[in-house]
Amino acid sequence: MKIHVVRTGVANLASVLAALERAGAEPVLASDADEIGAADRLVLPGVGAFGAAMGELRRLGIVEALQQRIRAARPTLTVCLGLQLLAASSEESPGEAGLGVVDAAVTRFQGEVRVPQMGWNDVQPEPGARWVRPGFAWFANTFKLDRIPAGWTGAMADHGGSFVAAIERGEVLACQFHPELSGAWGAELLRRWVGGRC
Repeated sequence: MKIHVVRTGVANLASVLAALERAGAEPVLASDADEIGAADRLVLPGVGAFGAAMGELRRLGIVEALQQRIRAARPTLTVCLGLQLLAASSEESPGEAGLGVVDAAVTRFQGEVRVPQMGWNDVQPEPGARWVRPGFAWFANTFKLDRIPAGWTGAMADHGGSFVAAIERGEVLACQFHPELSGAWGAELLRRWVGGRC
């Protein structure tokens, strides 16, 4: 199955592409609105800063195509910063608008916790979650969503307090963790999503 992967300019794509291949997909890089709109399945990866990533999406002219796709709950997987880009804004880049497809603001971890969070953490899905199962995933983040937005289901984790590990709606799965780095648990999640099997 061909899966388009957005070339954000701020992500290390090698591990994502390799993981998709192991999951049985044929990953293809995409960087224009027509490709993103037409893709059967799409991955929005992300490593780096919120503002830089949004700036690249705007430069490529793909913001509206991504918004339409996610609002329609078409098959889309977002990873790490990719989840945060769905929000309206982020404390990381004040004044920079996100995609705004979830009514939320991204905040920084507070208190006596290590930032960035770097390593394994327990992921616990809500009742009704389709894609995410209980297990341990690999995280690398300083910023996060605090709660699952209205109209979405998802999973939570804890790092000095609860935060969103993933949200999902229809065929959209947005992961704060890195499924491509999350061992057998992450590999199985990718296989389910690639194959459209909950």
